Amino acid sequence: MSDPELYQQFKGHKDAITSVHFNPGGKKQVVSSSLDNTIMLWNFTSDSKAYRYTGHTDAVLDVQFSRTGHLVASASRDRTVRLWVPDMKGESSELKAHQGAVRSVQFSPDNQHLVTGSDDKSVKVWTVQRHKFLQSLAEHTNWVRSVRWSPDGRLLASSSDDRTVKIWDQSSGSCIHTFTQPKGFGHQVEFHPSGSCVGVATSCGKVHIYDIRAMKLQQMYSAHEGAVSSISFHPSGNYLISGSQDSKIKIYDLLEARAIYTLSGHQNQVTAVSFSHKGDYFSSGGQDSQILVWKTNFDSDLVGSGGKERQVMQEKVVQEVANLRLGVGEVDSVLETPCRNMAKEMAVLANKENKENQGGNNEEVVKQLTTINKNLDTLTKTVLLMEKRLTLVEDQIRILSTK
Repeated sequence: MSDPELYQQFKGHKDAITSVHFNPGGKKQVVSSSLDNTIMLWNFTSDSKAYRYTGHTDAVLDVQFSRTGHLVASASRDRTVRLWVPDMKGESSELKAHQGAVRSVQFSPDNQHLVTGSDDKSVKVWTVQRHKFLQSLAEHTNWVRSVRWSPDGRLLASSSDDRTVKIWDQSSGSCIHTFTQPKGFGHQVEFHPSGSCVGVATSCGKVHIYDIRAMKLQQMYSAHEGAVSSISFHPSGNYLISGSQDSKIKIYDLLEARAIYTLSGHQNQVTAVSFSHKGDYFSSGGQDSQILVWKTNFDSDLVGSGGKERQVMQEKVVQEVANLRLGVGEVDSVLETPCRNMAKEMAVLANKENKENQGGNNEEVVKQLTTINKNLDTLTKTVLLMEKRLTLVEDQIRILSTK
């Protein structure tokens, strides 16, 4: 597995980015929304110009491609939703959706409907073609931050400032289950590609994953030092990415239940993240008004660019994962193990013997001791990494057992 790498950097917005989304229709495009009242369309594999679309009269808080890539929907603080044709003209139609700011919008899997979430505490469903209002889901008691369709289109998930995440039956409009956040509220909710669980980016710095079959918390990640603004599942379902107000991007291996990468690239808060439809790219947006496109490389069989460079990246990630449990101040002392100290002492003895004995055998002894030294160092790191992974798994089991 190769490491992710920065591929493109886009500048054009005049204020913080609020959402990013890849074109799932096959074109190498990313659409972004911003507090500057605009959305922009970026082509990241050619030299073609970016398109800026204007029409909203207040901040644009969410933007999504349709499942075919032929339309783009944007949600704004001006209480409207706009549907755009993503071409040079950028023609749009307006849908006066809510009595408050519209914070979230998404096309249904069949492209026939839209779902929106608003500060008026409601979730609403609309037809795409005629902009016809179909139903309102109004059990939240505070702002609705995010709403998403399940992959099969039968369920909806919404997160709210009332500290709940609700699962809805779309056809009947009834709430199937309510998950109550222990602390903070959900900035964003996303369905896992399998449809069996939902992930929630929380204001308390955690990522929660709820099993919607067993109706319980399945995993919890405390990887960030600030509120988590956005999350996205890899299409394989094996990875998750999160962006936080601590300016970091975290990537998690869901099968091993641990963070595997920490990426820095934005100068301030990371406000939006998204995987591409195939998972070969992911994008991030920040308060610094920049959009970064990264090559994922998770599923690549290619070897990293250099053994030494790759080893440094792995050690850095391991130390940062260790920080979650031990604290920054303890990492150095933990890595400085008795085995490593013994290896140093053996090196000192080798030098001492080399001075006392000038024979040819001493060179062979020094080589053997050096090899033993390296092997002990590698073994120490391996044991420490296994201990940390085991502790993370134990923490997950402890969380589940208390539910």
